[in-house]
Amino acid sequence: MSTAKEIILVGGSAGSYPLITTFLGQLPSYFEQAICIVLHRNKKFETQIESSLAKKLQRNITSVYNNMKIQKNYVYFAPAGYHLLVEPDYRFSLDCSEYINYSRPSIDVLFETAAQIYKKSCTAFLLSGANADGAQGLALVEAFGGRAIVQNPECAIIDTMPRAGIKATTGALVWNDEQIISFFKDLK
Repeated sequence: MSTAKEIILVGGSAGSYPLITTFLGQLPSYFEQAICIVLHRNKKFETQIESSLAKKLQRNITSVYNNMKIQKNYVYFAPAGYHLLVEPDYRFSLDCSEYINYSRPSIDVLFETAAQIYKKSCTAFLLSGANADGAQGLALVEAFGGRAIVQNPECAIIDTMPRAGIKATTGALVWNDEQIISFFKDLK
């Protein structure tokens, strides 16, 4: 089990799930990075997203638990009802403090903590969604030298979140869905 020295973050809410399942289906059999996804989900409704995707795609896809090591060639999902943080020892921690941008998990929390640890080795995608969660975190990824990428608002099912990400950053790349899918397909 090798610790991931690069991390790819994905934040999305309403309308982002179809794109996420599409690019996960395009991943190569092995990649050096860890992929960490925050989807706004309601804790009251049980979902089997991770297990169903792992089975369907035959991939290392899992829900994060506290103190879990961040490994290469894994796709991690933030569990519903918890903020997901990246710690200096390249482990995840979970937190159930107040909602941020009406959300727990909050995209901002993951993006901000990962940016401070991974710096230039962090790439963050902000996808379709109906609020501004993730915008400030994306700005911090950019400030620490990471890559900030926003789904083209014209491609997003709900463009509020991508527009907030563009507004909060100085040089975020704006990619259409095909460019995002190609990025994940071409991972090494």
